[in-house]
Amino acid sequence: MTRFHQQLLRLLGILMLAFGAYSATAQEAIKIGVILPLSGPYADYGEQIGNGLKLYMQQNGDTVAGKKISIIIRDDTGIAPELSKRLAQEMLAQDHVDILAGFGLTPSALAVAPLATQAKKAMVIMNAATSVITTKSPYIVRLSHTLPQISTPMATWAAKNGIKKVYTLVADYGPGIDAETAFTKTFAATGNQVVGSVRVPVTNIDFAPYIRRIKDSAPEAIFLFLPPGSATIGFLKAYNEGGLAKAGIKLLSTVDFTDDTLMDTLGPSVLGVISSGHYSAAHDSPLNKAYVQAYAKAYGTKLRPNFMSVGGYDGMAAIYKALEKTKGDADGDKLLAALKGLQFESPRGPIMIDPDTRDIVQTVYYRRAEDRNGKLYNIEFDQIKNVKDPGK
Repeated sequence: MTRFHQQLLRLLGILMLAFGAYSATAQEAIKIGVILPLSGPYADYGEQIGNGLKLYMQQNGDTVAGKKISIIIRDDTGIAPELSKRLAQEMLAQDHVDILAGFGLTPSALAVAPLATQAKKAMVIMNAATSVITTKSPYIVRLSHTLPQISTPMATWAAKNGIKKVYTLVADYGPGIDAETAFTKTFAATGNQVVGSVRVPVTNIDFAPYIRRIKDSAPEAIFLFLPPGSATIGFLKAYNEGGLAKAGIKLLSTVDFTDDTLMDTLGPSVLGVISSGHYSAAHDSPLNKAYVQAYAKAYGTKLRPNFMSVGGYDGMAAIYKALEKTKGDADGDKLLAALKGLQFESPRGPIMIDPDTRDIVQTVYYRRAEDRNGKLYNIEFDQIKNVKDPGK
């Protein structure tokens, strides 16, 4: 063998070792496919969820149990279930993702659920809140909330505080129907009355046609669920212009209506609104104060963290903690076993994944919109601990 051949073989050996090291490194990476609404009317949802999950990675690094964590983010533009499904199919088939995550809205989560089952991949819900979602695949876990989980306590509070007649107004899709059903069932069971109800198109922003109908029903309060954004802004404007505030008709809502991000936009007219929810930027705990400060440092002070940002933050925390338990094994069945029963302290308070339903168990807070030093916040004044999803 000539010296040339010996050098060539040595070079080939070096290249094979280098390729082997590259292959091993590539195999060590865990890919998380994140589907979020990053454009369109619900772009704020995707921004907040994305900010939360990225902040967790900034604070905790991009390596878990010796495995590199790689995030692939795709935009499903909002309520576009066919697009959500196609993006998930591409991520699974082309990007070979190990975990699916994100899902700002229910239609997106429901469209992707069968793919998670087929591929046997863990699917982590960071916001979508219709109760039924976790029943659509054994590989789904949720780190956000459900509408029955926060609507039922609101009905209980109304009854205990002397409100006997309520009108309900909700967006006409899964979360809204869940909220209406849970509130009505609980409120009626206390011997009180829902004097009327209306479901509005999910994209509706003009509420003037509904205001007269509500006023004529003479309720003592209105219970609402609307996706935060232009709908909630539009309703509050119509509520005030239509004389409902002057008539003394109270506003009761889920966390969505008084979304932390929108408080300054809603302005003084939101003061006094009572809501039930699982997170407020004003939540008084050392962990949340640190979270709010870190969020402001990362993304600026103009955008306040909200319940969606915490869904992204805690969703990523759950993935990291589960991977630590599996020693970096992203197998869907092993991850689900590690996620079931997982509990840890969140900026919102203590949370747990129910091992039976794979849904979140958490504290639900009663909050009042108040002015604190010239800034509007949802101030917690009472709570119910360890609330499971009553929708199941």
